[in-house]
Amino acid sequence: MCGLTGFYSATRQTAPEELQATVIRMVNTLIHRGPDDGGAWVEEEAGIAMGHRRLSIVDLSPEGRQPMHSECGRYVVVFNGEIYNFLELRQELESFGHGFRGHSDTEVLLAAVEQWGVWQAVERFVGMFAFALWDRREYVLYLVRDRLGIKPLYYGWMGRTFLFGSELKALRAHPDFKGKISRDALALYLRFCYIPAPYSIYEGIYKLLPGTILTLHCADTGSDPAPIPYWSAREVAERGIARPFTGSVDEAVAHLDSLLRDAVKLRMIADVPLGAFLSGGVDSSTVVALMQAQCDQPVKTFSIGFYEHGYNEAIHAKEVAAHLGTDHTELYFRPEQAMAVIPKLSTLYDEPFSDSSQLPTYLVSWLARQKVTVSLSGDGGDELFAGYNRYFWGRIIWHKIGWMPQNLRSMAAKALTMLSPQGLETVFSKLDPILSEKLKQRTPGDKLHKLAEILAVENPEEMYRGLVSTWKKPAEVVIDASEPPTILNDRSRWAELPDFTQRMIYLDTVTYLPDDILTKVDRASMGVSLEARVPLLDHRVVEFAWRLPLSMKIRDGQGKWLLSQLLYRYVPRELIERPKAGFGVPIGSWLSGPLREWADDLLDSESLKREGFLRPEPILKLWREHLRGEKNWQYYLWNVLIFQAWLENEKRSD
Repeated sequence: MCGLTGFYSATRQTAPEELQATVIRMVNTLIHRGPDDGGAWVEEEAGIAMGHRRLSIVDLSPEGRQPMHSECGRYVVVFNGEIYNFLELRQELESFGHGFRGHSDTEVLLAAVEQWGVWQAVERFVGMFAFALWDRREYVLYLVRDRLGIKPLYYGWMGRTFLFGSELKALRAHPDFKGKISRDALALYLRFCYIPAPYSIYEGIYKLLPGTILTLHCADTGSDPAPIPYWSAREVAERGIARPFTGSVDEAVAHLDSLLRDAVKLRMIADVPLGAFLSGGVDSSTVVALMQAQCDQPVKTFSIGFYEHGYNEAIHAKEVAAHLGTDHTELYFRPEQAMAVIPKLSTLYDEPFSDSSQLPTYLVSWLARQKVTVSLSGDGGDELFAGYNRYFWGRIIWHKIGWMPQNLRSMAAKALTMLSPQGLETVFSKLDPILSEKLKQRTPGDKLHKLAEILAVENPEEMYRGLVSTWKKPAEVVIDASEPPTILNDRSRWAELPDFTQRMIYLDTVTYLPDDILTKVDRASMGVSLEARVPLLDHRVVEFAWRLPLSMKIRDGQGKWLLSQLLYRYVPRELIERPKAGFGVPIGSWLSGPLREWADDLLDSESLKREGFLRPEPILKLWREHLRGEKNWQYYLWNVLIFQAWLENEKRSD
């Protein structure tokens, strides 16, 4: 795993020493992504500069250094990620007469481009990657991102300079960068807690969409070239539904086992110590079980715990680790240790990002980095195999209420909110002894209030949008903002899928997965120079998952049903079956307690007015209600607080 950056100057009037100094300044912002080595390359007559930071994983020798030139000298690449099938591709390329100096997958990438061209080469790659490739003969720059968006890549024009990089901080280091905050992107952030691609927090700077290639010709000065897909999640979903898997459950489990075994095996190739995150849930337990089944030595596994009731998964992870016989490390964190990470968040993420599981993800990455350089993770299982509660409950709720007139649904919503969330949780605590495990939920009062918010919607798509939204009307909070178009509010860009649940899964796969889940894992792991690999998101597994009927994903009120059947081949059912819990922290109680002074400072009314981005009134109303214990507004407030903290950091950086 590495960091890359660079720029193309359309004026081509910059002296080579200035090109070199600028790109080195940019790449030095990415040392955390690659502490082992760094390099830069410039070509004055072309106006191109490329920089790279290296975290050595495969081929630790100098032959793996980047920027790297192709054997013929035509191409130069800076590459972040892994091509897991590089050994197979290397053998094929050697049969065509290609020679190799070292053993890195970067050399294989360049030889593949020489042999087949950029588009056909990328279609052959199994992996996670983002790279910039310069064609010295044609004066063409290619930016490429992997199919699911596991690795990040930003780009954009600033004047007559085209910038690109793994993180925004690298682009900010260029003297032409103008960091004007996009109020429209800020409105999207308040709604989703992340900024969906292709937008970034800065006007004119974009995220490259997953599964696309952007081609910049020198003649395209100042224009925004359109990324073109080489792999489409929409086409995969539609094709999978049209040609479903028709075998038995046993055949489906066997095929999934074979696919995942290979995906895990490929991701265990490394010349450095390797381990895995383990929460004790279905996803991470499946990954670890398949690792241990293919490894002679105990796999190194890592989990963290919190002392607060309801937020500790470590005990379950320990039980799974003991059964599988892994070399397990766990560490319990006190609230003050977790909260000490908060000042790092603005620097880690470069733009507002407020999924509160960013804290435990960073902590478990830090723990793993004490012993390994690569860690496998179970991310992606919820999207592939229908694990989120909204897939099960959303479908049921709409089936139950869709026929009702809207005025009746509005009355039901009012009835649900007659009791505060705390009052509802008191009721649930009394009922706890008689509730089934499937009905037990963390913070049931908040969930019921969220349900009330969406009861009056007109269609299931609007209900989904409500389920994934924090601030429901963010343009009323952000001054002079309007939400720009995204796939979530443009029905014409949705996959043609017959079932509401399938549509929710598809939308999560192309938005929430890359822009929240994978962003969180990348920044948290790279922040401590750890490479995180996600075998469940092998594109072959993704394509098979879309062929599975929903009845194999959701059954008996349980999501991820088929994946669970696979896991039960390796781990007893009783170690796994329990209510689903997110990888969370008790933000609500922290805001009322140890984080109150920090929050009070950031939510100062005069400061909010002076900054001119957010209207103080609706925010401070929620803050007062939260402090009085009337309602737990933790997600709304954390969302705003992270932006305010990011803005403070932004002002210090200018």
